Amino acid sequence: MTHGRSRARAAAHAATTHRRLAVLLALCLAALALGPLSGARADQPRGGEPAPAAEQVLTWTADNDITRYLSAPTTAVAGEATLVFENSAATGNTTGMPHTLTFDSSNPAYNNDVSVNILANPNDANGGRYEVDVNLTPGTYRYFCSIPGHGQMQGTLVVTDGGSGEDTTPPEVTAEVDGDRNADGDYVGSATVSLSATDTGSGVDRIDYAVDGDDFTAYEAPVVLNTIGEHTVTYRATDKAGNVSDDQTVTVRVVEPSGDDTTPPEVTATVDGERNADGDFLAMATVTLTATDDDSGVAAVEYSVNGGAFTRYTQPVMVHSVGDHTVAYRATDNAGNSSEPGTVAFTVVTPEDPGEPGEPGEPPVECPESDDRPLVVVGEEVTGVPNRTAPDGCTINEVIEDERGWSSKGSFLSHVRTVTDRLYIAGLVDEAGQAEIEEAAERSDVGEPGNRAGYERILTGTEQSLDRWTHVGGGAFGLNDDGSITSSTSVPGMGMLWFPEAQYGDFSLRLKFRDDAGGSANSGVFVRFPRVFNHPEESRPEWVAIKYGHEIQIFDGRNGDQYKTGSVYGYDLVNRGEGMPVPGGVWNDYEIRVIDQHYWIYRNGFLINEFENAPGQLFSPPRADDPGTDGRQHDTGYIGLQTHGTSDVISFRDIRIRSL
Repeated sequence: MTHGRSRARAAAHAATTHRRLAVLLALCLAALALGPLSGARADQPRGGEPAPAAEQVLTWTADNDITRYLSAPTTAVAGEATLVFENSAATGNTTGMPHTLTFDSSNPAYNNDVSVNILANPNDANGGRYEVDVNLTPGTYRYFCSIPGHGQMQGTLVVTDGGSGEDTTPPEVTAEVDGDRNADGDYVGSATVSLSATDTGSGVDRIDYAVDGDDFTAYEAPVVLNTIGEHTVTYRATDKAGNVSDDQTVTVRVVEPSGDDTTPPEVTATVDGERNADGDFLAMATVTLTATDDDSGVAAVEYSVNGGAFTRYTQPVMVHSVGDHTVAYRATDNAGNSSEPGTVAFTVVTPEDPGEPGEPGEPPVECPESDDRPLVVVGEEVTGVPNRTAPDGCTINEVIEDERGWSSKGSFLSHVRTVTDRLYIAGLVDEAGQAEIEEAAERSDVGEPGNRAGYERILTGTEQSLDRWTHVGGGAFGLNDDGSITSSTSVPGMGMLWFPEAQYGDFSLRLKFRDDAGGSANSGVFVRFPRVFNHPEESRPEWVAIKYGHEIQIFDGRNGDQYKTGSVYGYDLVNRGEGMPVPGGVWNDYEIRVIDQHYWIYRNGFLINEFENAPGQLFSPPRADDPGTDGRQHDTGYIGLQTHGTSDVISFRDIRIRSL
């Protein structure tokens, strides 16, 4: 996989005045000072004739226009290719306007195995011409300019296998039919057809199906047949190389249920979660739907959240967003009777910070750990049990103590059994929840020989703890009364607070962050960068982490930077749930886990991104400041917290780390 790098954070709109143009150019030139941009080879002067690294060279050019590229390829052949992007005076750019060539690496409708983001400017050190080597796979790539205000400056690149013979085998596709059957084998009331496909070559691209001779449509969910009579479902699959399987069919007969069933199912909803004195749910509410039908049986249950489209219900619905919510629900039986939609309304609010006094004058609660994630998590095992808060102010996760060091797996399991017994007696979990937590503890690696070290708390909320950290560059962090630290609103500039006492190789880093800028704060966590002072190739210590490490992004803004919370900045866009953004002012649990060159990023207990730091993935020839150049160079390093500016107000607390 090829990944691009973007060091520019161009947030200006397309230049409409000289003043705006000057601002944008300043940003781009600042990015150029950091080195080659976004995966491009910047080591060749503009007038040079470098030997192509692949037989196939694809060239994009740009001029003064901000609504289209001057030229762009439309087709290519799978395999190695050199992408050339030139935005120079020679291609017609007389204004100095920067443009990017950015490949979409997150939209599932397109190939997303190539992530390139090249910024070129006629006035940069390379004269606006860059190259990057990639490996293209069959399918369609989408590309665009990522600078705001560039209109429809985008297009697609269709890649074929070129008759190479690398993948000429179509996928294998199968159908499975479920439902209640009578003695003749007919389906009573309804039948559900589920399709699946496998492909050992280029991989499955899509599955299509047609019912009773209608047009083919894309398969997204099991097909429910609830009309009385015989039905034929035709299905096929296509792989990423364009190979299509032969059409296959499955025929089923749906018959009327015995007797007269004109009564719709009964469906009920229950809402669970931790509540405050007003009855509002703290951090999360879980909606469970149950339907019964004494005649033909339940065929399907559906739900809708806040007026959205109805969706087939398969598991409890967890609602995390702060605010008022309404969940509508309905059920259909095998005779085709549908219940009238029912609704349940509730409010989700932000819980009080852990450690705040319960009554005036009482001291803060001292819990063994700090963990208010919405669900109970044991080690890496996520359960479906709400992480409720006990009367003493500590959450279930906190009293399980999976972050402390344990001498053996047996001692940890014994502790968990004791804790869950107490939770059951207190009414915080039922028997099923108690069993689920204990089973998660069994599956976890807590207390195993390779996981007996606990987390070291390196920012605990005291002055002495903060003194262990060092600030470089612009900005500043200040200590608050609740033990958190917040970036300054008066000290300008971008900088970093870093922990100089130890370098970490394989580790799990956990902390909490809060966006105090109304949902648009820009910050990040730096990992595996070298010592910032007296670096042989960088005179500004605040840039060492950017150039020689990885930044795990924090940014929930709807617009602006494409790298959202959970992204590895400049290398990998977040790929699960768009980082699950939450409103500003809410504490978030953030975990960054690194083993070898593989990164996992968790937000509030849920995995939102994975990234493989492949050697040499960005630059050719390799550069010393590319964290993907050589795993031997970047398998250990320091950690740091970014302050981005006086308007990007961000808070952190409860920072702890464990070597793996």
